[in-house]
Amino acid sequence: MRATRLLAAAALLAALLAVSAAAAKLDLDDVDDSEVLEALLAVDDEEEAAPPGAGAGGGGGAEAVRRTQSMVLVLDNDNAARAVRDHPELLLLGYAPWCERSAKLMPRFAEAAAALRAMGSAVAFAKLDGERFPKAASAVGVNGFPSVLLFVNGTEHAYTGLHTKDAIVTWVRKKTGTPVIRLESKDSAEEFLKKGHTFALGLFKNYEGAGHEEFVKAATAENEVQFVETNDRNVAKILFPGIASEEQFLGLVKSEPEKFEKFDGAFEEKEILQFVELNKFPLITAFTDLNSAKVYSSPIKLQVFTFAEAYDFEDLESIVQEVARGFKTKIMFIYVDTAEENLAKPFLTLYGLEGDKPTVTAFDTSKGTKYLLEADINEKNLKEFSLSLLDGTLPPYFRSEPVPQEKGLVEKVVGRTFDSSVLQSPHNVLLEAHAPWCVDCEAISKNIEKLAKHFSGLDNLKFARIDASVNEHPKLQVNNYPTLLLYPAEDKTNPIKLSKKLSLKDMARFVKEKLQISDVEIKEKLQTSDVETVAAADNVKDEL
Repeated sequence: MRATRLLAAAALLAALLAVSAAAAKLDLDDVDDSEVLEALLAVDDEEEAAPPGAGAGGGGGAEAVRRTQSMVLVLDNDNAARAVRDHPELLLLGYAPWCERSAKLMPRFAEAAAALRAMGSAVAFAKLDGERFPKAASAVGVNGFPSVLLFVNGTEHAYTGLHTKDAIVTWVRKKTGTPVIRLESKDSAEEFLKKGHTFALGLFKNYEGAGHEEFVKAATAENEVQFVETNDRNVAKILFPGIASEEQFLGLVKSEPEKFEKFDGAFEEKEILQFVELNKFPLITAFTDLNSAKVYSSPIKLQVFTFAEAYDFEDLESIVQEVARGFKTKIMFIYVDTAEENLAKPFLTLYGLEGDKPTVTAFDTSKGTKYLLEADINEKNLKEFSLSLLDGTLPPYFRSEPVPQEKGLVEKVVGRTFDSSVLQSPHNVLLEAHAPWCVDCEAISKNIEKLAKHFSGLDNLKFARIDASVNEHPKLQVNNYPTLLLYPAEDKTNPIKLSKKLSLKDMARFVKEKLQISDVEIKEKLQTSDVETVAAADNVKDEL
C-alpha cells in the first residue's frame, strides 16, 4: 500500500507542473490565476480519469497542461543552465519522483507560483527531475531532494523555510525586492487579513525616521514572517485592534487564540528580529514534517512536548494552552499526534515509551538533556514541571528497564540500579555493556560468564551486564558494542576499558594484574566455596 501511494505521488509530481521542455520563457500575462492553480492540482486526476487511448490530447487534460505550460518550465540537461541565465528571477524546484517529501512539496510550490503570479511578480518558475537529469541538477546546484532555489540575476539563494505556500511566497518577495507590504486603505487591510497568516505590523508617520529604517532592515533579514506597514492609525487598528495612539508602533499578529503581541523594545534591527523570532510560533505548535526543522532550530531551547492522539489531545489542549501562556518566549510547547508514527516514534523511542497514552516530555536543546513528566497530566503538575525545567531544577530522565528481582552469577544492571550496583558497590566491578542486535556481543558474553565462574570465589569482585541500548545513566557513555569496563573499588570515577579483542585467557590475566589477584588467592577462595561453585570454576579451568 505504501509503495502504491509513493507511485501515485510520483505520478503527481510528473503531472502537477507538467510543462513543455522546449519553452524558453514564461508567458504570465494571459493566465487567470485561480484557473491555473486548479489546473496545476487537477492534471493528474484528469489524466487518470481519461478513457484508455484518449491520450494527453483529450479536451480537459490538454487544456490543463496548456495552462500549466504557460506558468512553469521543465528543465533538463539541455536547457537548465540557459533558463537560469535567461531569466532575471527564476524559482526552481528540484525533486526526485521517489521522494515523498518532494510529493508533499509539489502542490505547495504550485500554489506559491499561482499566488506570486496573482501579485504581479515577474519571477519565473521551473522544475527539474534531478534523478533523471543529474547533469542539469549539478549545474544549477540541486544537491538534495526536494530543493527550492531562487536565482536572482544568476545568483543562487537556497530556500530553507517552511514548505508552505505562504512561507515560499514571503521568502521570494523579500529576496526579489519587496520586503514590506504597504497598506494604505481599510479595504486593503481587510483583504490582507483574510490571508490569515502571521505578520509583523509597523505604524510609521510618513514612513520616515530611524525606527522605520530599522524596521525595513529587519523585514529584509527575516525570511519567514511577512512585514506590513501603514501610516494610517485607522488602517493599523483593523490589523491590530488594541493599538494605542503612538505615532510609531510595532506588533506581531498571529492566527491563534494568543493573536496579538506588542513590541516594547528599542526600534533596532536586532531587537525587532529577536521579538519576531521568539513570538512567531503559536502557544502550542503542532509538530509536522513541514515545520520540524524550524522547531529544532528555534532560539527557544526549552521545549515541552505533548504526545497524544487527536481525540485525547482535545481534552488536554486547554490545559496545555493555559500553562503555555505563562511561559511565552521562554518555553516552546509542542503537540505531536501519536497517530503520525513517523513523527512521534523517534521521540518516544528516546524514552523507551510506546505512546499508548498521553505523555508529556521536555528537551533542553542547548544541553541535549531530556525530561519526562511522570505525574498525571493536569494544569498543576504541568505548570510545576515547566517551572522546574525553566529554573534548572528538573532532574533529567534516563531510560531504564524494570529493576530485576534476581541476581545471577553475572548481575543484570539497569539504568535505575547503575548507581547501587556499580558506582556505589564496594566491589570491583567488571561491566559488559551490550545490545541485543550486536553481532559481536554473544561471544564476549560467553567469555564474561566463564570469567565470572573462574573468579566466583572472590568476595571483592563481581561481574555485571547492562543492555545499554535501553538503559541510560549520565556516567555511562557507550559509543559501540560490546564495551567492557572495569570499575576498581577504590576509584569508580575512572573505569578501565578492556579491549573486546582480548582472548578469554588475556581477559583473566588483565583482571588479575589490575586488581592484583594471585592464583593462590583464587584457589584458597574456591576451597571455601560450595560444591556447585567449585564445579563451575573447574569447567573453565582448562581454557584459562
